[in-house]
Amino acid sequence: MHVILRSLQILNVALLLLPAAQGRAQQTDGPPQATTSPAPAAAIQVAPSKPLPDIVTMMHDVERNQRKAEAIEKDYICHSVEVQEQTDSSGHVKKTTISEYDHYWSEGVPVHRLVRKDGKDLSPSELAKQDDHIRKEVEKARERRAKSEAEGKPTNARGDEIITVSRLLELGRFSNPRRVELGGRETIAVDYDGDRSAKTRNRAEEVIRDLRGTVWVDENDEVMVRAEGYFANGFKIGAGLLINIQKGTCFQMQQTKINGEVWSPSHIEAYGAARALLFFNFSGNIRVDYSTYRGLRTTSVVLPGVTKVDGEQPPSVP
Repeated sequence: MHVILRSLQILNVALLLLPAAQGRAQQTDGPPQATTSPAPAAAIQVAPSKPLPDIVTMMHDVERNQRKAEAIEKDYICHSVEVQEQTDSSGHVKKTTISEYDHYWSEGVPVHRLVRKDGKDLSPSELAKQDDHIRKEVEKARERRAKSEAEGKPTNARGDEIITVSRLLELGRFSNPRRVELGGRETIAVDYDGDRSAKTRNRAEEVIRDLRGTVWVDENDEVMVRAEGYFANGFKIGAGLLINIQKGTCFQMQQTKINGEVWSPSHIEAYGAARALLFFNFSGNIRVDYSTYRGLRTTSVVLPGVTKVDGEQPPSVP
């Protein structure tokens, strides 16, 4: 199971992290604290030198800019390393799994291709299975997207229904805006608090309703560059048989600006306990680091230490 965060809609991060919102659950009324991953870039609150932007307007701008970013993201391929640490009831790590993926777009759909597991490259037959799985997933995504578009429902590039900013404001509220320096750039940090009494329309909205967290929006580019959140309550669907997420399960993510033109994930981590049917049953920690962002159609050095790539093309899918 893999974490991928391509949709940057505010707090839709949690929906994409659900399959991997894993780690040590903290039974408290506040968010758990990360203890095993590198600390995020220091955030320094800045004294207000100009009026803060209107929160609602800013969030709508972030939503619109994410749509624009997808067109640029299609021109890049990147690599990620995912480390899952399964822990026992005492919090001791009993099993570690390391998976490496290549990320790119195929027929307008973002995909991830497993290429290495626990230090070993996948065999040709294993890679062939990956390609077959990707082909099927891309086909399903396109079908979902076409169906939803015909019904007038907004979706992401994978055809999954999205929750708009307007709907987020009905499920909770943004508050406490403040100007914060993050990584040398000015951001606007705002808190999000889901409303437990809000009426929901689907399971995705039930997830959002249970969230508490903070997002940081780059003030100049109007994109989300960091997010932290946690589940204030245990979350169950089907009495816990379908999905069961333990209270306190939390996550954080950060983004970096690639080639001076688009913000993309650089680091994601989650802690908690989660189970969903036979797909996963996990209690521990997960960390994902993205690197080696490379342009597919241009020659460029995107991040420090990355070799230039001349006209690289994404892996073909039979």
